[in-house]
Amino acid sequence: MSEPQIVWLRRDLRLCDHPAFTAAAQAGPVIAVYILDDETPGDHKLGGASRWWLHHALEALDKDLGRHRSKLILRRGKVTDVLPKLVEETGAVCVHAIRHYEPWWRKAQGELKDEIPLELHDGNYLLPPGSVTTGSGDPYKIYTPFKKSMFQAIDGFDILPEPSFDNPDSWPDSDNLSDLDLLPTKPDWSGGMQDFWGSQHGTSAAMEAFEDYLDIVSEYDDKRNLPSEHGTSRMSPHLHHGEVSPRMLWEAMSRYTSDGATTYREELIWRDYAQNVICQFPAYGKEPYRDGYDENFWRNPNRGHVIQEELENWQRGETGYPIVDAGMRELWATGWMHNRVRMITASFLIKHLLINWTHGEEWFWDTLCDADYASNATNWQWVSGTGVDSNMFVRIMAPLSQSEKFNAGDYIRQWVPELSHIEGDAIHDPEEHGCKPDDYPSKIIGHKGARERALETYRANKD
Repeated sequence: MSEPQIVWLRRDLRLCDHPAFTAAAQAGPVIAVYILDDETPGDHKLGGASRWWLHHALEALDKDLGRHRSKLILRRGKVTDVLPKLVEETGAVCVHAIRHYEPWWRKAQGELKDEIPLELHDGNYLLPPGSVTTGSGDPYKIYTPFKKSMFQAIDGFDILPEPSFDNPDSWPDSDNLSDLDLLPTKPDWSGGMQDFWGSQHGTSAAMEAFEDYLDIVSEYDDKRNLPSEHGTSRMSPHLHHGEVSPRMLWEAMSRYTSDGATTYREELIWRDYAQNVICQFPAYGKEPYRDGYDENFWRNPNRGHVIQEELENWQRGETGYPIVDAGMRELWATGWMHNRVRMITASFLIKHLLINWTHGEEWFWDTLCDADYASNATNWQWVSGTGVDSNMFVRIMAPLSQSEKFNAGDYIRQWVPELSHIEGDAIHDPEEHGCKPDDYPSKIIGHKGARERALETYRANKD
C-alpha cells in the first residue's frame, strides 16, 4: 500500500467539494485530522457558540467518514507542535489542507511549510482571495467593483464529488470528542441553540435545508430585511465551519435567475470580499482602517462604571429599545441574529452609546455560531464608518424607525416576552406610547440626544 496522506482540517468540515480530500485520496490512504488549537489564534480563539457548533460539526463529519470505514482523528494543542509529531508518528508523506487566510493561520502555514511536506489547496471561497484584481493588478478595496469583477470571473463551478479513499494500515491514537470540552457544562447555556438548530449539522443536513430554502429564494430581495419573516437561509454557520462550500450553494442555485437569487449570490460574493480585505489588512479585526478613531474618540467602558453598565445592558438586551433588545436576546439564545438586526444593534452600540466597535466585535465573536474573522470585522467596520469601504459615521440608524419600517413587531414579541401582549405599532416604542410594562427597562438614552452627541463627537474629532 502507498504511504499515508494526512488531511488537516480546520474550517472545512466536509468531504465533498474538498480539494484537499480529493488530492489526498488520489495519492494514498487518508488520515483525516482535526487539531483543537486555542493558542495559535491568540485573542481570536474560538468563542463559546462556535465551540458548541464545532462539536456537532465534528460529530457529523466523523459519521460521514464512517461510511468509508474511516474516522476522524482528534488532537489538541498548538498546531505547529502537534502536526509535525503526527507526521512522524504516522509516516505520512504529505499533509493536505485547505488554505486559510486569517493572520494566525497564514503565519502557522508558513512555519509548517519549513517543517513538514505541506500542500495547500484553495477551496473555502468562490474564488481564491487575491485572484480577482483591478485592471492594474491591485486587490480591490471597494465592494461594488469587486462584485462586478466576480460576476464576470465566475462561469459556474465543477463541484468535486465526495472521494472514495483507502485507509491506513494502522490508525494513530485519537482524543475522544468529549475530551475537547467544546460543549458548555457549568452551566449548560446551549439549550436555546439546540432548540433553534435541532439536528441541522453536517453537510447533508445543511444542503437539505438549503434546497428547502430555494423554494423561497425568489423572495430574498423582499424578505431578507424583515426579521419577523423567514426570508434568509441561515447558512452562515454551515459556511463558516465549512460543512458546505460557497461553490456548492452557488451551483445549487444555478437554475434560479430571479432578482432574489442574484441578491443572494451577491451576499456570497460579500463573503469573498471580506476575506480579500483581511488579506490586505490582517489586523482589521482590531484596528480601524481610517484615522481619527482611536480610543480618545470613544466612550471607553474602562473609564467608568456607567459606560461599562451600558455595554452590559446592550449585551443582555436591556437597552429599552425593543428591536435592539430582541436582536441581542436572539443572539444569546440561538447563536445567530438576523442580518438587518445585526446592523441595527451594531449601530446602536457604536453611535448611540459611542462605545468602540471592537467591544461589539468581541461580543459577536464569542456569541455567534458563524463568528468569522473576516466577515465579523468587515461588517463592524462598515457600520462604524472606520472601514476601507464603509457607511459614513454620520449616517446614524434610528432603531425605532428601523423597527417600524421593517415590520419587526412579531420578532420583538418572540424575543422580548415582556412586550408580547402589546399590539399594533406601540410594540416598536412602548415607552413613547405610554404602555411600557414595569418589568421592561426605560431607554438608556434618547435617540435625539444620542444622535446629537455622536455628531458632535465626530465634528470635534475632525476639526
